[in-house]
This record gives sequence, C-alpha cells and structure tokens, in this order.
Amino acid sequence: MEQDETTELEITRATAADWPVFESWAAGEGWNPGPADGGCFLAQDPDGFFLGRIDDQPVSAVSVVNYGDTFSFLGFYLVHPDFRGRGHGYATWQAGLEHAGDRIIGLDGVLEQQDNYRRSGFQLAHRNIRYVGSVEAEAPSTGNGPKILPAGEIAQSTIQAYDSRRFPAERPVFLARWLAAPGHIGYGAVSDGELVGYGVIRRAPSFAKIGPLFADTPEIAEELFRALVSGLAAADGDGTAAEVALDVPELNPQAVALAERHGLKPSFETARMYTGPVRDINLVTVYGITSFELG
Repeated sequence: MEQDETTELEITRATAADWPVFESWAAGEGWNPGPADGGCFLAQDPDGFFLGRIDDQPVSAVSVVNYGDTFSFLGFYLVHPDFRGRGHGYATWQAGLEHAGDRIIGLDGVLEQQDNYRRSGFQLAHRNIRYVGSVEAEAPSTGNGPKILPAGEIAQSTIQAYDSRRFPAERPVFLARWLAAPGHIGYGAVSDGELVGYGVIRRAPSFAKIGPLFADTPEIAEELFRALVSGLAAADGDGTAAEVALDVPELNPQAVALAERHGLKPSFETARMYTGPVRDINLVTVYGITSFELG
C-alpha cells in the first residue's frame, strides 16, 4: 500500500446518507450492487463504513463490518480516480482496520492486489469466480427430491443454523434483513423436515445476483438455482430471466459445473483472503457466496 502526506484528509464514519457514494463508486467498478444492499449492510454494523474527505468531497472509502467478537469482513476499498496515489486510500484502510480490533478479517480482493494485501497480513484461502449469463426460467423438478419452499415459510433460526456452517461467523441480524429485503427472493430446500439448502436472488442494475447459494448436494443446488431464477422471472411477470450472476468458490468444482451447465461465463475473479484462521467452512456445500462486499 502506498502512503503519502494525508494531512488534508478527514476520515469519518459513514452514515446511511453517505451510502450513494459507496453504491455509485462500486457500480463504477462493475460490482453491480443491488438497490437494497445498503440497508442490509449497514444493519449488520452501522459503524463499519468509512469515508475520507478533502474539503467535504469524498475521495476514499472502505468498510470493515464486524460479525460478533471474532470476525470482520473488509470491502468497498475504493479511491476516487482523481485522488489515487496520494496515500488517501491507505489512511482510510488503516482507519477501517482499527475498527476490527483483534478480530480475524476477511476480504475478497482483485487478484492484482494480492501482494499488497499480503503485506497487511492477509493470506490467500481460495479464489472466487463471478459467472454471468442469460438463464431461461426453468421450474424445479417435481420428483422425489427435497421440497422447495419460500424462505419466509422456514424458521429464521433454522436458516441461521444452516448458514453458520458455511460462513466464518454468526450473522443473524444480516440474514434477517437479507431474506426480507425488497426485491430479494429466497427459497429453502427441505427434506424429511431438515433444511438441506437455501439461496437468495436479488435484482441489481446490470444483472440479477444469486447469493448465497448453499446446498448439501449438487442436485439440491440445481433445484434451488432453478427455483431462484424462476422466482425472479415470475416476479418480473415476463416468464424469462434477465442476466444472472453467481459467485462461486473455485475450490468447489460442482459449483463451477453448475454455473457452466447453465451457460454462465467467467467475468472476473477475486481472492478470498484472511488475516488468520477462521472456523471450518463446509466449502463443498457453498455454490454461491453471499457478496464480495460482506463475505
């Protein structure tokens, strides 16, 4: 990370009123945030978003969102193009890291920045690949597989317990908002009274985004994928789905196969990195991560 004089820079915690800055800058980088993302993200940790300003003009941003006492996730590390190379990003980065305290921190970083992240103590865990493409709505099968139910018909405590084995921390506040946010469509797969997978799809300006998509088996992931795309098409009222993105962990070949089977093509990659060990994650059941911004 470069560092330079930053005496003009004022770094403050961002508020909901500042969210359009994060949203527009992220959109400019091609990240395609969803319209309800801000409310969900800020609900998890209202103090975890930082802006650097010069003469009241936003020039740098970062988020370090705390999940409980042991884990944080870093995202939205952005600097306005006119102010890059002056150390403003590094100073804002440092302010964000202080918010995490002694928690383990994760991030999804662009591949060319891996060396910089390593110098700040991050180590590569795996790569994530964004797959994007046009998917036709196709109803789930009606065979003897699990029952696909709207997420609202499943107890949130059940979803939270399932989620906790596939994410480095408990996140009940975030999940409650994520599952109920406007424009978000969620389904769960239930077999013999047990939850065996769930997923969420949400609209965004450039393409719809699926995340998370967690499932016990490839077959269940397939059924949920179909249900999510069909649910979006039904909500849109036209019977077809627009462009869809799925962010898959490269270490799960069945997740890659799911994306490719539906004609999705690689768009870009990120490096999932951590500053230390996180609890075991059942990665073979992760077919789509929740978001590059909050993990």
